[in-house]
Amino acid sequence: MKKTILFFVLDKYSDWESAYVSCLINALGESEYAIKTFSLSKEPVKSLGGFTLIPDYDLATAPKDFEGLILIGGMSWRTESAKKVKPFVKIAFENKKILGGICDAAGFLATTGVLNNIRHTGNDLNDIKQWAGDSYSGEEKYILEPAICDKNIITANGTAPLEFALEVLKALKVAPEQKILEWYNFHKYGFYEAPMPEI
Repeated sequence: MKKTILFFVLDKYSDWESAYVSCLINALGESEYAIKTFSLSKEPVKSLGGFTLIPDYDLATAPKDFEGLILIGGMSWRTESAKKVKPFVKIAFENKKILGGICDAAGFLATTGVLNNIRHTGNDLNDIKQWAGDSYSGEEKYILEPAICDKNIITANGTAPLEFALEVLKALKVAPEQKILEWYNFHKYGFYEAPMPEI
């Protein structure tokens, strides 16, 4: 039976922040993983790019037994309703499942307290401190990098969908690391400039 990777999206989610990571989990790990989407309800969710997504699950029906939880950034993470996903974050954190957040979703993770004792990144430290308030005490572990994986938690800023995908793919071990790096280099440096593997 395939292991489930849950992608949580809110209205006005950032299409590009999910594209690389979801495609490569499917391409490299399709025999092992199944990607499923969920949101606050099963009503259509519209991306910033204008795409309409019909979630596989809502909060009530999403499985609690999953291998990874990926929170995709966007314009709705600071709403009161976004807090309803916190029980899933808690399940991932307590069961040491892969937990990823990019852009404002990384900032949201700070509001749950799960970033306090791990190295992490996000869009802006001062914004995270103000947003998360007393729930956040991880300032000394904030790293100025595009994406960071510490233990089972991956965070990235909004300009790093490729780096975010790289860290998630490595954490899930969807393929040998060399193959993952070849994919990353191809998309990062382009068709003509990507380092070619040695034969």
